[in-house]
Amino acid sequence: MTPDAYCQEKAASSGSSFYYSFLFLPPEQRQAITALYAFCREVDDVVDECRDEAVARQTLDWWRGEIARTFAGQASHPVGQALQTALARYDLPQEHFLEIIDGMAMDLGRVRYASFRELNLYCYRVAGVVGLLSAEIFGYDDRASLKYAHNLGLAFQLTNILRDVGEDASRGRIYLPLDELARFGVEEQDVLQGRASEPMRRLLEFQARRADDYYDRALEQLPEADRPAQRSGLIMATIYRRLLHEIAREPQAVLSRRVSLSPLHKFWLAWRTARRERRRQRRHHGA
Repeated sequence: MTPDAYCQEKAASSGSSFYYSFLFLPPEQRQAITALYAFCREVDDVVDECRDEAVARQTLDWWRGEIARTFAGQASHPVGQALQTALARYDLPQEHFLEIIDGMAMDLGRVRYASFRELNLYCYRVAGVVGLLSAEIFGYDDRASLKYAHNLGLAFQLTNILRDVGEDASRGRIYLPLDELARFGVEEQDVLQGRASEPMRRLLEFQARRADDYYDRALEQLPEADRPAQRSGLIMATIYRRLLHEIAREPQAVLSRRVSLSPLHKFWLAWRTARRERRRQRRHHGA
């Protein structure tokens, strides 16, 4: 199996909403973003699947070394080898990859966040930085697009956190800020045991509104001239925001199950968004 085929299989098998946005990219960009996504999946799987914290830390350290080898043109892992091809085409900072690994490492031994300020650092490392790397691959002329990419990454991660409340609780993790639990009158045990209540509903609705605000903030920061290049990110935003709105309709459902969109629904949203952006681009050039 070639490195690119490995990454493609990693992306497709995950069932992620991101995969559907990759389908509308030119081949070189699709290769690079798929390699980036496969890297994120690899290091995330280290934390989720390794039961021994010491082994997980050693594996993340190995990935730090692999990133150094990748930037030196000596990658040994298929994902690193695929990334080498992307590095030859795009200006992807090495420190961003290390930041992602540092974010994943935060999940080891840390299962609570006292405030949104603390959580925000985690979200930046595991998602905001991915947004910045994606923007480099997609291309931009106006550096304001980096603010868009950063905030869109945070919006995605906040959506993930809300979607995975029940799943994370089953692992003893709570990503909802503890000071916000207290503000709404929700105890840690309420989250860990999935207890639905009026305070819980209000807490989860608050989380959904904040995530929605980050989508608004990101889209407001995207310069019109860079929309065509960032079309794949806009497709991701449409799919993920629809998921967020599904959660917001019945927020306490996340306590007991994983709310999701069907593959057909995701593909339809991706196709519709790509078509909408093409029309917008034609109108913009015709103005």
